[in-house]
Amino acid sequence: MDIGELIRPLGPVDMEGLREAILAQDEAAWREEEYRQQEYDVHRQTESIVLVFTNLDVWPEIEIHKEPGWNRLAEAAIPVMHGIIDRYYPRGGAIIRAMAAKLLAGGKIAPHVDTHPSFHRGHRIHVPITTNSRVRFMIDGRPHRLRVGEAYEINNQMNHSVMNKGSEDRITFIFDYMPPDEINRVIENAGRQRAPV
Repeated sequence: MDIGELIRPLGPVDMEGLREAILAQDEAAWREEEYRQQEYDVHRQTESIVLVFTNLDVWPEIEIHKEPGWNRLAEAAIPVMHGIIDRYYPRGGAIIRAMAAKLLAGGKIAPHVDTHPSFHRGHRIHVPITTNSRVRFMIDGRPHRLRVGEAYEINNQMNHSVMNKGSEDRITFIFDYMPPDEINRVIENAGRQRAPV
């Protein structure tokens, strides 16, 4: 969503339980769902554990599916997500994506803008789980340092990229929250698209 600024710090977040749950996952869990890596070239050097994902094939229908990571991470992730939503966003919306995303040591996510219409409607929240001093997160050509223990909203409609020149993987918990007014706009627009001429 275009939030009118590059990045919005959301402050400290109690994410220790989520951090422990994510770091406890075995290597196989990071490779069981590879949709992002196969569909988007910019994510080829990443791995992910997906909790929920919206079905892009039926958009603007809002169809959200639980994915393999749900059973392992939801108990720790839900309080973190709801805590952030309760503090900063109107209630009654929907979490349309949630995942732990790993950028491998030495890897990069090339500059890109999230283009699917669903990305225009949801707030993209990042909760860093691990990082290192050699991670460079760029938005609109400007570097940003995302700290573990804090949450951030990213303007995913601006050109953004990440480079991990460190020797350790960088892991971030990411979720997209679509507030109720945006859900209503999508439903209204879908209705207009289907109306007979």
